[in-house]
Amino acid sequence: MHVKKGDKVKVLTGKDKGKEGKILAVYPKKERVLVEGVNIVKKHQKPSQDNPQGGILEQEAPIHVSNVLPIDPKTGEPTRVGYEVRDGKKVRIAKKSGEALD
Repeated sequence: MHVKKGDKVKVLTGKDKGKEGKILAVYPKKERVLVEGVNIVKKHQKPSQDNPQGGILEQEAPIHVSNVLPIDPKTGEPTRVGYEVRDGKKVRIAKKSGEALD
């Protein structure tokens, strides 16, 4: 996957197109990511020990990884990801500026 937990990303398509947020979780087997403040859904919650009131909660739902691009640390724009070996380690680099993303 071209993104990791903690990356700042921009959403390219869908109802939240143009929004930026941090990746909260990555699900590689499903090829999905959870981005903060993006794809908010309403979930009906029964009363429980944790939430005795119950009710309707709003929470993020995962979106497909192809719909997000990491933000270049140098320019602040979305960029594609390349890979290079630097100091014997494989690192992700931003295609626009050549800066390391890791």
